[in-house]
Amino acid sequence: MTSNWDFLGNAWAVDMLKKHVTHQAVRHAYLLTGPSGLGRRTLALRFAQALDCPKPAAPGEPCRTCKTCRQIEAMQYPDLAVVQAEREGGVLKVEKIREVQHSLALKPYQGRYRVALFLRFDEANPSAANALLKTLEEAPAYVVLLLTAETPEQLLPTIVSRCEILRLRPLPIADVEAFLTEKGADGSRAALLAHLSGGRPGYALHLMENPGALDFRRQRLDDLEHLLGAGRGERFAYAESLARDKEAFRSVLLLWLAYWRDVLLCASGAAAPLTNVDRAAPIEALAARLSLAEARQRVTDMEGAVARLEKNVNPRLLAEVLLLDWPHGGA
Repeated sequence: MTSNWDFLGNAWAVDMLKKHVTHQAVRHAYLLTGPSGLGRRTLALRFAQALDCPKPAAPGEPCRTCKTCRQIEAMQYPDLAVVQAEREGGVLKVEKIREVQHSLALKPYQGRYRVALFLRFDEANPSAANALLKTLEEAPAYVVLLLTAETPEQLLPTIVSRCEILRLRPLPIADVEAFLTEKGADGSRAALLAHLSGGRPGYALHLMENPGALDFRRQRLDDLEHLLGAGRGERFAYAESLARDKEAFRSVLLLWLAYWRDVLLCASGAAAPLTNVDRAAPIEALAARLSLAEARQRVTDMEGAVARLEKNVNPRLLAEVLLLDWPHGGA
């Protein structure tokens, strides 16, 4: 795995970045896209190590052990600026961009390059996006800007056009399962977590190392299945409690979205593996009760709810409308 920067999967992306370093053809800006938990940040940090490691094992191969590499890994290197919203699903404001713009005008303290890493830039508000556009247009030659986002379509076209785009893809489930087994997970647990991750090794590792995340998932999927058989009053009461914590609400929506996508897969007869393999029986039963159009509508509603929550709509009203539109009769 060393030749792949100790990075799991997407070897083509590592190879491209390695060649840019080796052939001194480094671009001034890169956009790493793909779902959260896939390794966008890890790959960006490996690239930063390759750019500034003072004693690479080979051209384009950071040693990963020197002080510089260790500082970059910990995101505490003086020539590395990390910019992100205060929480996942939050808003990246223009003030954060302005804070880093001054430092980018200064020459590197230690390394060859000064690197700015903009995590989850799809969370940037319009003012922040426009501020970064100015930086992209005027960045000095010793500055490399690294952006991460789920898709390029979520960003301003003028930003995307100024970046080298690397579209990272989820890994085969079997590869993630093998990775988790190497990390110490037993066979059945590794298989479940690999499926739940949807081919995202970072998210799989998070689930493995945080039992509370699995408990949260179990409870919220139990809630979903119970609510399908509940009346309006109980749904209203649940919506009220759900809306009290916006961050937790977003996490619940993402879990429910994955569940409804599995229902859609079953309703369509697709051969693709389920994400929630441990819930196969209730998912298949629910899919048998719904038409393909109904299942698709539930997925569309869930995707819309995630987007609207991030735009600061009234969370209680959002939860109420969402739950009242669900079909009745247990999962």
